[in-house]
Amino acid sequence: MNFSSRLLETAVNEFSRLPGVGQKTALRLVLHLLNQSKEDVQGFASALTRLKNEIRFCKVCGNISDSETCEICAAPKRDRSLVCIVEDTRDVMAIENTNQYNGVYHVLGGLISPMDGIGPSDLNIDRLAERVKTGEITEVILALSATMEGDTTIFYIFKKLKDLPVKVSTIARGIAFGGEIEYADEITLARSIATRVPYTG
Repeated sequence: MNFSSRLLETAVNEFSRLPGVGQKTALRLVLHLLNQSKEDVQGFASALTRLKNEIRFCKVCGNISDSETCEICAAPKRDRSLVCIVEDTRDVMAIENTNQYNGVYHVLGGLISPMDGIGPSDLNIDRLAERVKTGEITEVILALSATMEGDTTIFYIFKKLKDLPVKVSTIARGIAFGGEIEYADEITLARSIATRVPYTG
């Protein structure tokens, strides 16, 4: 792609680094921003800068938050004896959108993937074991994507928790193998949570 400006080329190259954004889409986004007022573009840039500099991770569950403890963990009416294990914040949002779950969460921050150099120590797994050892949790729901990485992570967590006094279950496989939690429709996802099954390893 030939550019009439190096500044334009640099901006397009930065946008095209985003997942799912090719150079043509990046160019369209950059040209759109060029047509906006300086104030609008500065507001956009400021929102991204604040996001990077001020975002926090909940000290309890690891979810993205504006404060030390996220709104879900701080909510007094949530069932703290029930913990849903998810890969990332997108999965929390997907499950919350079903309005069928009233427990709390534990965000791993990824899945075990030796091919990508991601091992158990790179994830928020040890903190999960610490939470279970407090005795407040009676059931852990493993709500991870039905992929090789998801199943590997489920098996590892099950081995980590099997000697602790907690029930371990997985969401029902209404979600096809290879499917991602965030892309499942809300009815299927709600049914998978409601019809979860004990995990036996």
